[in-house]
Amino acid sequence: MRFNVFKNTVLLFVLVLISCASKTKNKNNDTATVLAKTETTIDNTKLKPIIVGANQTEAYLPFLKGQRVGIVANQTSVVFKKVISNKTKDIHYTHIVDSLVALQMDIKKVFAPEHGFRGTADAGEVVKDGNDVKTGLPIISLYGKNKKPTADQLKDIDVVIFDIQDVGARFYTYISSLHYVMEACAEQNKTLIVLDRPNPNGHYIDGPILETEHKSFIGMHPIPVVHGLTIGEYAQMINGEKWLKDKVQCNLKVITIKNYDRQITYNLPIKPSPNLPNAKAINLYPSLCFFEGTNVSAGRGTDLQFQIYGSPFLPKTDYTFTPQPNEGAKYPKHQNKTCNGFNLSNTKHLSSLNLSYLIKAYNTTENKADFFLKNGFFTKLAGTKTLQQQIVAGWSEDKIKATWTSGLNEFLVLREPYLLY
Repeated sequence: MRFNVFKNTVLLFVLVLISCASKTKNKNNDTATVLAKTETTIDNTKLKPIIVGANQTEAYLPFLKGQRVGIVANQTSVVFKKVISNKTKDIHYTHIVDSLVALQMDIKKVFAPEHGFRGTADAGEVVKDGNDVKTGLPIISLYGKNKKPTADQLKDIDVVIFDIQDVGARFYTYISSLHYVMEACAEQNKTLIVLDRPNPNGHYIDGPILETEHKSFIGMHPIPVVHGLTIGEYAQMINGEKWLKDKVQCNLKVITIKNYDRQITYNLPIKPSPNLPNAKAINLYPSLCFFEGTNVSAGRGTDLQFQIYGSPFLPKTDYTFTPQPNEGAKYPKHQNKTCNGFNLSNTKHLSSLNLSYLIKAYNTTENKADFFLKNGFFTKLAGTKTLQQQIVAGWSEDKIKATWTSGLNEFLVLREPYLLY
């Protein structure tokens, strides 16, 4: 069953003027003027620009003054400095670490999730500790063996900021990092401030509910593949449902987004990870990521990551591609091999999971026995063994989705108390 909460009707870039220089107060006085000039419309109704949590320094600086601060951040953790025209790709921003250092906050260290602080590491690649070249701050990896901040790493910190752009899919690991950061903050009695950002896939909810026996770092909670929550709302749900170890709860503050509405299509101005380069890839990601658990490539090692799919084992088609090493894919699946497949970069914007690509690939592969990887990764992605069994049994997409109805209805009720928008 499909849960299309709203139709996507407009493309909107975020933008605001908040300075991180010493003249912050004077520049902030111009914010109202900037906002007035950037109103857009949807169905002839004026909309104000979205203001992300990071831009609302007046809301979170009071919690940081006189405190020792740690930041969970990557390349998306920015304060926008200039209004962007919908017709230009010109983006002006300051990284939140640089902003807070300039504002003379006592920043102690940065924690980096999957893909690293600058967002260039491969998916699944171990991110190493180090130091930020610009500020000299120590960078602590939260991907690899150390997924959770240790007591020693938090001993010189009073407040932790979490500011990461998520894409609304259960297997996108930033929400797993959020879980462990919350757990560490709860155990060590530290305050956590989540600076909220829009969910580019927040307009729908779909997929099987994760079964707890298949819990992993790419799926930690009993939620559907596409959950429809912002990362701030998700943090509230983790806390409220007591999903942390020993049911602890952290002292959580969420700096909400201003003027945010789920019916607005939010086009991310900065790619959230190396293999999600644009809005089309982000929209297709929840549907095409299932291929990561199969012998089919989802375009890693090309310039159309998560916008194409194919393999040497599929029938010849009008579209082929050959994966080569590139940023975010040092060793892509089927490297240097011709893959027969399909280009989805001009397909209609999705408002539900599309299983037809997966089902078609399985039904037409030359060797069904080797389609699903033997390591069980597909089950971790799906959060259940059932989906693979249904595809092998020849179930249609509609028949498969009908089995999700009860779980999705229960999840809609579960998430309701945590909605902020």
